[in-house]
Amino acid sequence: MLNTSYLRLNLRSPLVVASCPLSTSLDQLKRMEDAGAGAVVLYSLFEEQVRADQALAKFRREYPHAAPPEDLNPANSYQFRTNLEAYLEHIRSAKQALAIPIIGSLNCTSLGSWIEFAQSIEDAGADAIELNVYYLPTDPDVTSEQTEDVFVRILKAVRGMVKIPISLKLVPFFTALSNLARQLDQSGVDGLVLFNRFYQPDFDPQTLRVQPNLNLSTSADLRLPLHWIAILYRRIRADLAATGGIHTVEDVVKSLMVGAKVTMLASVLLREGIDHLRVLDEGLRTWLARNEYSSVAEVQGLLSQFGGKNPSKTERAEYIRTITSYKPPV
Repeated sequence: MLNTSYLRLNLRSPLVVASCPLSTSLDQLKRMEDAGAGAVVLYSLFEEQVRADQALAKFRREYPHAAPPEDLNPANSYQFRTNLEAYLEHIRSAKQALAIPIIGSLNCTSLGSWIEFAQSIEDAGADAIELNVYYLPTDPDVTSEQTEDVFVRILKAVRGMVKIPISLKLVPFFTALSNLARQLDQSGVDGLVLFNRFYQPDFDPQTLRVQPNLNLSTSADLRLPLHWIAILYRRIRADLAATGGIHTVEDVVKSLMVGAKVTMLASVLLREGIDHLRVLDEGLRTWLARNEYSSVAEVQGLLSQFGGKNPSKTERAEYIRTITSYKPPV
């Protein structure tokens, strides 16, 4: 009943665990599988981490008896969860212990030698790779075309390194998102994950320092990916994944109905625990049966804008209707 496909993989369920700290433990990965997850995206390796480890390895080859300088230790600048070899071993262990697909995650921002590590992830046995391109263009000399080109070039470089499926996790802040989606589609992406969230730090007026501040999502955050998935459904070949704001069975159903192949969960599992997957699994089965649907495939795309000649006009009409229908409280 819940079977679906994503990134050329057959999944038993559209409930996929998004990249998050819960996937650092093999025992927790087993719990995810037991609770009904269709696949798991592992926690991310960062471009900065790969670059730093590559630089450290090069230094040790060239100067085997010298102590490496402080600036070659990535732990001095960041608090990474693991090193590269441990990440690869985690993939190998997960593939031996689990039957569901395991998707590696690379969090990046630019081209470089780190891309070669994608092949190591493939060699370790990952079923697919998710590229999380977290890039905020702050240089006023960089144009929107140049910004979008960063995503396309990174995809093409990784596509040239691996044969396994690749998904790209996008941010929503593009001048022409539909056009970028088509460029990525034509460049060989297998799936688009909509959307990445910017975790802006806060500012402390007393200490004059920047403070990390991560707020978990709510169902309200799902509106943006819902609309864009509805717009892109069947306009590109790549599979679409909804992420950010999926907390309830209704959130899952809406995501599928606008055209998502899978729904990615992180905040709700961090808040409610891994076993909440069982609640969503059972709830989705009940909802489908109650509404006389025999499979997930029957509901996928029912609320999409595929077939509409002008999605922009539809969005404009709904925008006007929302504003004009609001009744302020007395």
